[in-house]
Amino acid sequence: MRFNLRVKNRVAVIGAGLTLFRRRLLETPQEMVWIAASRALEQAGLDFRDIDCVISGSAPDAFDGVHLKGEYYSEGAGVVGKPHIRVYVGGGTGVFVPVAAWWYVASGLCRRALVVAEEKMSSAAEPHPQAVFRHIWDPLVEKPLNPNLIWIFALEMHRYMHKCRVSKEDIALVSIKNKRNALDHPSAQAAADITVDDVLNSPMLVYPVNRLDISPVSDGAAALVMVSEEWARRYTDNPIWVAGIGFTLDTTSWTNRELSFPVYVRNAAEMAYRMAGIDNPVKSIDVVEPYDPFDYKELHHLEGLGLAPRCGAAKLTREGVTARDGDLPTCPSGGLLGVGNPIAAAGLMKVAEIFWQLRGEAGARQVKNDPVTGLAQAWGDLMQAGTVIILRR
Repeated sequence: MRFNLRVKNRVAVIGAGLTLFRRRLLETPQEMVWIAASRALEQAGLDFRDIDCVISGSAPDAFDGVHLKGEYYSEGAGVVGKPHIRVYVGGGTGVFVPVAAWWYVASGLCRRALVVAEEKMSSAAEPHPQAVFRHIWDPLVEKPLNPNLIWIFALEMHRYMHKCRVSKEDIALVSIKNKRNALDHPSAQAAADITVDDVLNSPMLVYPVNRLDISPVSDGAAALVMVSEEWARRYTDNPIWVAGIGFTLDTTSWTNRELSFPVYVRNAAEMAYRMAGIDNPVKSIDVVEPYDPFDYKELHHLEGLGLAPRCGAAKLTREGVTARDGDLPTCPSGGLLGVGNPIAAAGLMKVAEIFWQLRGEAGARQVKNDPVTGLAQAWGDLMQAGTVIILRR
């Protein structure tokens, strides 16, 4: 995938905000968006009146139990008399929202953009939001099997384990690392100090997926303020620049793919690396927030990003390379496994975490290697949407 981008403006992130991530938050979607947006604007030194456009993202309307929910929550983002664009690519949405905002600011259509992502998954069908996904399958070749997402990803996890000779114990180390990292996160829902035995002895859902291999159902919202270079220089001495963006939007057909390797991530990453001028990502990326709704997906995605050798991410985890104080800090926030997984907001939380890491503002989560360049990645739907953004100070 190659694009000849004619960029009018450099684009910077100058503020970020999060709500709590929780199951059954009392706040409405409008209120969650307002809380996250207000915090991002406060850090940036702006208010809603200063914003030229709003770019938002959220998952299917069924999650919030309303129709046209982009319009429904828009007033919480201050959408009055200004353009509002909602994007959605499943779980990849949280990183695709700042990618879309980059388009608008870099092109000059907006100078100061508010970027928000929201999910109210507790409102989805009972007993579990998985019920929403019963309607996404091909009606002829897939729906008669009565699939759900967990058993689809159990197939992928099993294939990855077999192809790469990775054990359940190796994969459990990711859940342990991320849940422990999340003990330092003020928004975290699922932070815990757990062991390999805790993961392996948690309820089996679909082999080989145990309950503690999966991130929790969450409500929450996240926000960024993204502005042109002119406005970044006015508001801050410490802007964080968007160095690269990448995205893959592939076919929804997944049944004929090699499930052990995420091609959708590789393609998105290569696009972002080209734009950022990165030839050797292992040497160039200082901190990374890959998408981790399942623990094996962190390993899967590190390999797709080219930050670990193919079938080599488990070894890096075992050796502590991906620990917060390791050579490649990975999900120092706690990720989705520890902080929570309000689908669209989860990816944007990862971008916010990279922003705070590069500014040295991550508090107890701050990595030790004085990061200059960071990457956030998300993945959407089944195996067809990959989104990547690279930030640099």
